[in-house]
Amino acid sequence: MPTAPASPDPTMEAIGHAVAEGRAGNSASARHKLLGLWFAIGVTGDPLHRCSLAHYLADLYEDPAQALAWDIRALDAADAVTEQRIQEHHAGLHIAGFYPSLHLNLADNYRRLGSFEAATEHINAAKTHAPSLPQDPYGDLLRSAIQEVAEAIAGRDQSRRASAPGSAA
Repeated sequence: MPTAPASPDPTMEAIGHAVAEGRAGNSASARHKLLGLWFAIGVTGDPLHRCSLAHYLADLYEDPAQALAWDIRALDAADAVTEQRIQEHHAGLHIAGFYPSLHLNLADNYRRLGSFEAATEHINAAKTHAPSLPQDPYGDLLRSAIQEVAEAIAGRDQSRRASAPGSAA
């Protein structure tokens, strides 16, 4: 995924710093920072900010019900993001590329909660949107995760995947 933004965005930078902190193992502090940003942004704030923040915040919760609540917020916000807004943030991104990951996370949360019908709906949506993924290591990672979650759904496996985001935290 390209890294250079089209224009500076202090909120996206703050989200990125909190995400990096969470990935470095300080989940509690990262959650605290992201929650503070969430309240500053507000539920009617910039949909790109809300989508990005909620998507990453979900990964910081072990409890699939808590993660699910944030992943639903991320998907709802993505539906309000315009392609123009994405291009203002980063010319190399497209909103269509967000949906495979958003649906994958929802499918995984529903699966872990034992709601296999809902999990199947979202893993099918992730598969439908997968052609929007880039042909790069990030796209390969998501395509593998979609397959892994689909197999877990088929097997009625509710255990946390070792490769799930936040697993090492």
